[in-house]
Amino acid sequence: MSKAERTRQFIIEQTAPIFNKMGYAGTSLNDLTTATGLTKGAIYGNFENKEEVALAAFDYNISFVREGVRAGIHNSTNAREQLLSMTRFYRQVYPRMCTSGGCPILNTAIEVDDAPPAALHQRVQDVLQGWKQQIVRIIEKGQQTGEIKSAADASRYALLFIALVEGGIMLAKATGEPMALFTSLDHIEHLIETELVAN
Repeated sequence: MSKAERTRQFIIEQTAPIFNKMGYAGTSLNDLTTATGLTKGAIYGNFENKEEVALAAFDYNISFVREGVRAGIHNSTNAREQLLSMTRFYRQVYPRMCTSGGCPILNTAIEVDDAPPAALHQRVQDVLQGWKQQIVRIIEKGQQTGEIKSAADASRYALLFIALVEGGIMLAKATGEPMALFTSLDHIEHLIETELVAN
């Protein structure tokens, strides 16, 4: 990795938690220079503008979630376990999410829904669509192997699971009660066991 690449990565790593906690609009250039210890010129020598830094920071924040979910799926032997790995991941990672400002998907989605930087809004949509497709693929593969009930609507369950996870995180963060998330995760697990898994 070149010096320029190392500097760019350093900026991303130092500013990612700031953007996640304070949002795109709430994060100033002064916040970025304070977080990195670099000058404005050094930051903009590596990024065209604040939006480009925010996009890189979002990608960095979301990679933590993606890699964790992907690892759980990869280490699971069947569709049931792959679906359950998602709820297990969020149970384990929620305390760390709290210290870094919460779920980057939820935080960014809420901020960009009305007055978005267009590229950041698109990035959130792409992440949510990718998450939905991942769940749909697991369910459909499970249907092909007979593990998942053939009548199950994969797209419907994928949307429901995402809504329960993100809604649970929002309630838990807003109230300071992790049980709000854990109750949502319990319900996802109940749906997997009672409505999806073939007997």
